[in-house]
Amino acid sequence: MEYPKFTKKMKKEYKILIPTMLPIHFELIAAVLGNYGYNVELLKIETRQVKDEGLKNVHNDTCYPALLVIGQFIAALKSGVYDVNKTAVLITQTGGGCRASNYFYLLRKALKREFPQVPVLSLNVSGLEKDNSIHNTLGLGIELTACCLYGDMIMTLYNQTRPYQKDGEANKARDDCFKYCIDRVHNPIRFFQKKKMYRYILERFSKINLPEKRKPKVGIVGEIYVKYSSLANNHLEDFIVSEGCEPVVPGLLDYILYSLSNTMTDHRLYKRSKWTFIPARMSYNYINRRINEQIRFVKKYPKFTPPESFDDNMENCKLIINQGVKMGEGWLIPAEMVTLGKNGVKNIVCAQPFGCLPNHIVGKGMIRPVKKICPDVNIAPIDYDPDATNVNIENRIKLMLSNIER
Repeated sequence: MEYPKFTKKMKKEYKILIPTMLPIHFELIAAVLGNYGYNVELLKIETRQVKDEGLKNVHNDTCYPALLVIGQFIAALKSGVYDVNKTAVLITQTGGGCRASNYFYLLRKALKREFPQVPVLSLNVSGLEKDNSIHNTLGLGIELTACCLYGDMIMTLYNQTRPYQKDGEANKARDDCFKYCIDRVHNPIRFFQKKKMYRYILERFSKINLPEKRKPKVGIVGEIYVKYSSLANNHLEDFIVSEGCEPVVPGLLDYILYSLSNTMTDHRLYKRSKWTFIPARMSYNYINRRINEQIRFVKKYPKFTPPESFDDNMENCKLIINQGVKMGEGWLIPAEMVTLGKNGVKNIVCAQPFGCLPNHIVGKGMIRPVKKICPDVNIAPIDYDPDATNVNIENRIKLMLSNIER
């Protein structure tokens, strides 16, 4: 199939749109890509038009995240805000057999109907779409890792403080920390002063008074897009806070480590090339060290609960499922549920797209084995699709929360 290619000349002239998933992380990533000459904008459209355009341009049997991502792009291109002759779209690819690879071709097919001139760009570390991808370098990889480190920390501390905020204190702290990070993106020396960055973020959130008795914690696991995107999960974190609970969401870097560990598993189990294994292992070790460094830093502030180490997920995975089960979010979902349960999070929402076979197997299908290890954990598997009503979804979550001892 013929499709437009993104040339070096376009880099200066084109605006590149990226979909909503994690606003803080993705805004930082957009700013970093700006340092490399790309004009990137994060889409924030969350109207019904997104679902309608998705349903119109994607087969209704296709998974819900694909429908939303493609619908959001097409809604933006139809808005009249962008010059469609000078606009490209960007999505990530992991090289696996699920959403992060196959959306690329679905998106191209959808755009061909009305916007055949719009190039589709890929951000990946697997060597995919060489003629239509962001040029990946070691420096860019390190900067993107820093974006995720800061984004994960802000997200974690925000979720631990906003159930207790008065007059929007946590919202202001989140915004201040985001601005602090953005202001330093364009100065690499300051941007990589991680301890100074961590200290500012922790000190800023420390100004919020937290009670001794904390509210019940509710973990969120599941398919990566539905787990993180407020567009996909109907603002799930906000709903959990409104129900008098504290949301606990694993960091984005956990998913990246999961993807890297899968590359190493391919080499170990299936004898895949060592030339993919070696850089994956080096990247895994670097990112894991940075995460553990951040955890040690958070532990210096007793009022906050540090995120769990990915090493814990790896160990808990061995209790319940083989690491060869890696389609979609694979073994990561049950491993995260066990890790949360062992660390006092007794209520978990497993968010999954309706009809997503991998997630139904490793999410809903693993509830019984998880409860054998953590018998006091309540798990509510929630299916999201274009026709699922907020009332139905919220009632199912409320049913789970009704069992909480407050």
